[in-house]
Amino acid sequence: MDLPPFALDHWLSSYDFATPPIAYNLASSTGPRWSVADLCALSAAPLVIDDTVLSYAPPEGSRPLREAIGAFHGVEADAVIATTGSSEALSILFCLSAQPGANIVLPDPGYPAYAAVAQAWGLSTRSYRLERSDRFAQRTDAILAQVDADTALVILNTPHNPTGTVMPRADIEALAATLAERGVPLLVDEVYHPLYFAAPQPSAAGIPNVIVTSDLSKALSLPGLRTGWLIDADADRRARIIDARSYFTISSSPLLERLATQALQHSDAILTRLRSVAQKNIAMLDRLVSESGGRLDWVRPDGGTTAFPWLVDGRDSRPLCQSLAAQGILLAPGDCFGHPAHMRLGFAQQAEGFDVAVGRIAEALATL
Repeated sequence: MDLPPFALDHWLSSYDFATPPIAYNLASSTGPRWSVADLCALSAAPLVIDDTVLSYAPPEGSRPLREAIGAFHGVEADAVIATTGSSEALSILFCLSAQPGANIVLPDPGYPAYAAVAQAWGLSTRSYRLERSDRFAQRTDAILAQVDADTALVILNTPHNPTGTVMPRADIEALAATLAERGVPLLVDEVYHPLYFAAPQPSAAGIPNVIVTSDLSKALSLPGLRTGWLIDADADRRARIIDARSYFTISSSPLLERLATQALQHSDAILTRLRSVAQKNIAMLDRLVSESGGRLDWVRPDGGTTAFPWLVDGRDSRPLCQSLAAQGILLAPGDCFGHPAHMRLGFAQQAEGFDVAVGRIAEALATL
């Protein structure tokens, strides 16, 4: 899959210092913001970090951090490896999967970095399409149709970025089992777990032939801690991952690991705030779509923090996104994901002012 002509990071960075400034960042895929003071205050006795020794952490992550991650996903700490965000986790897995002629299978639309990082490691990519007419469902048969003798890894992202669809656990189990027969591991990207609007489901961690990646950036709303992880039951592969990480980044910061452990140990409070903001804001999006006069449509997300609405007349959304950016409202145009009529709209970071942003979007739609 070729990279889209306008990469998402390029679009976002071009507005970092915009005039007028961006007041409403609906391009963000994270949750509401937290300060270090907010995070430290979550425990009954506020966390004190002044005594943290600024040395290297273990390459696999500290034991308290891995125990907290394991508890969050319902697995043993020994299956967990900490990484510098889920981006490092992906890069390590792609590095270890790279061999002449190998490919990985990934969703379309999907997180643009999947293809970019895979191709940087010399892997080719094969895409399974999430069809708008099928409500962007991730279908086992569509995924398996792209798997061949050279497939080294299959990626599933649930809840899915950018559409918010969720693959049922029974389907994940069946897909993982079929891939196991072909000797292909299934990577389940769970950065938006456990934010669900329909039926919730447990983590895919622990399903045979599944590697889970996740981080603190999305559902746990703490991208600045740059803390991610891999969960893998395969001890031999874990040893190779830890060895690779020792060359990639050596370790995480022990200071960030202490804050990350605090966040995971108090994840209920963080997720309660996220759900409150997301549910309030997604209700406003329901009204935006229903009152758009047929100009805008969407598949309502079942989970996660993003939606992928589209302009019904099929026009490119970039001019609309540029017009809204000039009014201080940032959306991610669909060409960043290879689908120009769409736009990615994040609805969980903006705890205040989301109604103002939605009102301006409605006014802009009325002029189309």
